[in-house]
Amino acid sequence: MSNERSREIYDRALSVLPGGVNSAVRAAPQPYPVFARKGEGGHVVDADGTRYIDWIQGLGPLLYGHDLPEPVTAAVQRRVAEGPVFGMPTELEVEHAEFVTRHVPSVEMIRFVNSGTEATVSAVRLARAVTERNKVVVMQGGYHGAQESTLVEGDADHPRPSTDGIPQSFAQHTLPVPFNDPEAAKDVFERHGDDIAAVLVEPVQANAGIAYPVDGYHRTLAELCEDAGALLVWDEVITGFRVGGLGCAQSKFGIDPDLTTFGKIIGGGFPVGAIGGKTEYVEQFTPSGDVFQAGTFSGHPATMAAGLEGLKYAAEHDVYEHVNALGRQLREGLSEIVAERAPEYTVVGTDSIFKVAFTRAESPPADACCASGCRQDPECARFGDCPKRGTDAGHMATDRYARLFRPAMQEEGVLVSQNQFEANFVSYAHTEEDVERTLEAYRACL
Repeated sequence: MSNERSREIYDRALSVLPGGVNSAVRAAPQPYPVFARKGEGGHVVDADGTRYIDWIQGLGPLLYGHDLPEPVTAAVQRRVAEGPVFGMPTELEVEHAEFVTRHVPSVEMIRFVNSGTEATVSAVRLARAVTERNKVVVMQGGYHGAQESTLVEGDADHPRPSTDGIPQSFAQHTLPVPFNDPEAAKDVFERHGDDIAAVLVEPVQANAGIAYPVDGYHRTLAELCEDAGALLVWDEVITGFRVGGLGCAQSKFGIDPDLTTFGKIIGGGFPVGAIGGKTEYVEQFTPSGDVFQAGTFSGHPATMAAGLEGLKYAAEHDVYEHVNALGRQLREGLSEIVAERAPEYTVVGTDSIFKVAFTRAESPPADACCASGCRQDPECARFGDCPKRGTDAGHMATDRYARLFRPAMQEEGVLVSQNQFEANFVSYAHTEEDVERTLEAYRACL
């Protein structure tokens, strides 16, 4: 398999783009990234003309793969033909907002923005204004975009910026705690409850190793927020309209957050973000309230068309049944392969998300209760070693994944997540044949 063209393009890119890319994770593949030329359904064709089964799916936004359903394509083309951007509101923004508020119970009002990062930045600002407090609880190993309030590591006693360019004085307002540790959450509220504006949490830590919540964990966070007068903010940028279908992950887990951040699928593959939640909070954004938030491209017509028509199509067809069934088929097949060939590894994921986590477990492979991916079941033989928080990804065989496994999968004609931290995604365009070919590739590469 030749990647000569990708190598040449990357060589040029290194002279004009920092690290040769416009988003850091794209430089993760070794020894250099594969440059995409076009998509075809559940597949992607690279700059050298090689065709792969694509489980990256744009890092999650592509519920339909690279070929959008005809109604979605037609709606986008129509909107683009009518004008690129107006600096004025359109009826389409209202229609999209009405759809979301009908299907996500916790969302009574929504503000569209342009990225998941912009959504979480705005949600934190809103929570601080509503509560008149400064501190925000985040989960260690989680990710909430490239923003100052959440690019923080350490623990609640010793928070520190996780990147250069963020003052330590900013980090002191962020309280990192371990995901899936209710006692740690209770402790931080006991010590800082009067100063906590919000808890910002992913329902499933899908950006770092895919850590499923232990039973009752999210209910504990909700109760702590309610008792302390803090806002519970669910980051559904990845899980929104993928996990739990049109009701999102909050419907799957039975949680009613105060605010929810969205991205990816809500824009149908176009740049998007959104903050939804209770009217009493969201209406505090300007101009109805005093919390400033604005953006030239917010509610962009092409994005609104793609997002709305994509979700309408899902509501009228068997989209979630299809992608979730393939996701389960992949996870069950991977569990069998891992048990036979790499018993120290763990299969993770839910709904249409999947991954093999290169854990270094010494316990037996997962039991039947977790055959479709880790469910944090105490009865499972793997429970003591299964990944319980995003930080566990750092203890996995990350070099083996990046330098040996992923390149080998690429040679087999399958593209999987670019590093050990990210999820893989199933699209409506994927088929059972894609699943079988992928399982054969995993079997060969493990």
